[in-house]
Amino acid sequence: MAKPIVAIVGRPNVGKSTLFNIFANSRISIVEDTPGVTRDRLYATAEWLDHEFMMVDTGGIEIMNADAIAVSIRQQAQIAIKEADVILFVCDARAGITTEDADVARLLRQSKKPIVLAVNKADSPKQEMNTFEFYNLGIGDPIAVSASNHLGLGDLLDAVVAKFPSDKMAGDLEEEDEIKVALIGRPNVGKSSIFNALVGEERSIVSDIAGTTRDAIDTPVVRNGQKYLFIDTAGMRRKAKVDEPIEKYSVMRSLRAVDRSDVVLMVFDAVEGVTEQDKRIVGYAHEAGKAVILVVNKWDLYEKDNSSTLRYTETLRKELVFLQYAPVVFVSAVTKQRIHRLPEVISYVAEQNAMRIATSILNQVIEDAVAINPPPTEKGKRLKILYVTQVKIKPPTFVIFVNEPEIMHFSYQRYLENKLREAFGFEGTPIQMIIRGKNEDE
Repeated sequence: MAKPIVAIVGRPNVGKSTLFNIFANSRISIVEDTPGVTRDRLYATAEWLDHEFMMVDTGGIEIMNADAIAVSIRQQAQIAIKEADVILFVCDARAGITTEDADVARLLRQSKKPIVLAVNKADSPKQEMNTFEFYNLGIGDPIAVSASNHLGLGDLLDAVVAKFPSDKMAGDLEEEDEIKVALIGRPNVGKSSIFNALVGEERSIVSDIAGTTRDAIDTPVVRNGQKYLFIDTAGMRRKAKVDEPIEKYSVMRSLRAVDRSDVVLMVFDAVEGVTEQDKRIVGYAHEAGKAVILVVNKWDLYEKDNSSTLRYTETLRKELVFLQYAPVVFVSAVTKQRIHRLPEVISYVAEQNAMRIATSILNQVIEDAVAINPPPTEKGKRLKILYVTQVKIKPPTFVIFVNEPEIMHFSYQRYLENKLREAFGFEGTPIQMIIRGKNEDE
């Protein structure tokens, strides 16, 4: 299911990045008093009242400023507005309505998007009273908040979540038996060529020029009675190399494609190998809980011997330590080598991602694992595993009830995960574990 997108916009220095960091629960944006510090869009997943959504931080909009940097910031903010489902418009209670606020308000009204108006820096009763002035913007009810003091943020998020488009959320659930497959990777690794080979037609433009695919392209396919929806996405470059506004728009579309997919094909260039950007891209899919297949393309161009696939797989495992579970398929989109194997592997990892284990069998496996390797002690206390249950699929998620959650060590949690994989497979899918105390509600 694709997460709704919330774009935080406003003129410079009203506290947009501070709000973004609070909602994202980390300091992702640089926060300074100097206007124009946030020049590019930043993305983070946030959650409120069981609703997950993607927040987009934007630079301050200066409508009348003709400076090249100001123009670029304005273009990026407009792209975020275009893609957003809800716009969070931030103003400053201390400054009152400025000409720039009114200019931004006119721009937002033209977008026809749902807007939530946050009046930040309302740190005192007097400043809170100043928020009534913002009714004059014609945006709607202003909500007084203080990002620095964490005041009014719950009411603000309530208002944001209330404006999420319910029809789109429902629309993502129409085809439950359809496997949604997103092809991701850096530009020019051959995603579109693989996409065309899988769907059997020239649906994407194939070119040696990096970044030919600008948008996410959906194509339904039926193979052996199984429905697939293949999503070809634009290549995601390192941020320093993403200069064109249209290409940055493509990155947002690619992340959204990952969100609404069941299986992700992470495509690598066999000759170039794994890059830091590859790790970032596939790391997003891993953290999103998607089934992952590592597809090494251009294998026809790689100098091979009898042990090349084994050595290359070992290299992938070392470079992508967090993806030990992901199967590796070596293909050539040009010669069609092993392309025919991909639908079979896709169906298999989709099943693994949606696997549900009976509680009785699950607890027996964990009991056997504990008998073989008992939990360690810490400060004289021994960890006791009381009960395990699976609470979710896509990805398989398990709650482990223990006597002392704080002494569950990461290494022992990894040991239990490995035992679950030995017993049930879970190939191609991440596993999530939630550690709870014995008195906590499931």
